[in-house]
Amino acid sequence: MPRVKIDTVAIVSKPRSDRAAAVVPELLAWLSARGVTARLDPETAAYAGATASCARNDVADGAQLLIVLGGDGTLLSAARASGGCNIPLFAVNLGNLGFLTSIKVDALYPQLERVLAGDFRTECRHMLHCELWRGGKCAGRFEALNDVALAKAELARIIDLEVQVDGHFMCVYKADGLIISTPTGSTAYSLSAGGPIVIPTVAALCVTPICPHMLTHRPVIVPDSAVIKVTVLSDVPTYFTVDGQVGELMARGDHVICRHSTHAVNLIQPPDLMFFDVLREKLQWGGR
Repeated sequence: MPRVKIDTVAIVSKPRSDRAAAVVPELLAWLSARGVTARLDPETAAYAGATASCARNDVADGAQLLIVLGGDGTLLSAARASGGCNIPLFAVNLGNLGFLTSIKVDALYPQLERVLAGDFRTECRHMLHCELWRGGKCAGRFEALNDVALAKAELARIIDLEVQVDGHFMCVYKADGLIISTPTGSTAYSLSAGGPIVIPTVAALCVTPICPHMLTHRPVIVPDSAVIKVTVLSDVPTYFTVDGQVGELMARGDHVICRHSTHAVNLIQPPDLMFFDVLREKLQWGGR
């Protein structure tokens, strides 16, 4: 993406984090010394002892950079809130795994210095647009960076989910649920459910059943141009969730429609860190 002068940054922080509480005041002083204005979400403002803050959905307005302090969950929330702003995300790992938040705390200021100088590399991560339909009306629209999932809400009961791809019947999954993930989300819930690892630059979506009743029901990769429709066929209460963070309860006949989103997230990556490096470091991929 084109380089622009950064004079305003937005900061989103993980709630109830001792590490964020320690980092925020120092970071704000560092930015101020370089003439950079900061817009703060409520959590960040609380850590700074500031009274002025912006709602998370608005914090990126007018900023040229979004700094995320937390783990992958904080990044997912920030990505959904800023997906249409088309500004790079500088994600600092304050959590444990931090698969998406690849910048370590001890590298925060050297890496940020490079970003302010315009010397940085981004990876474009496309999002997933999803609509929830009920009674012939759209009941909600959502953007996901990782995935959307439909999962059973009762103990020891499977659910029936009919899947259509581009208007063509695919199958009825009898399972604990179903995950539709982006390549970015392929290493999250989908991977835990037996889905494949998909390199983030691959233009695809992954349909992964959760504990399917039939061994023949396996994960399927479809082009990211595909439109996927999933309909609830059973009376078992079913939860629809977006990035594991927001969602609604579904009933028989409700359906979701998923397609490639027009929104994308541009993640700033350390210059020497590649995708397979992250797999080896975070997942011990290829280890014995």
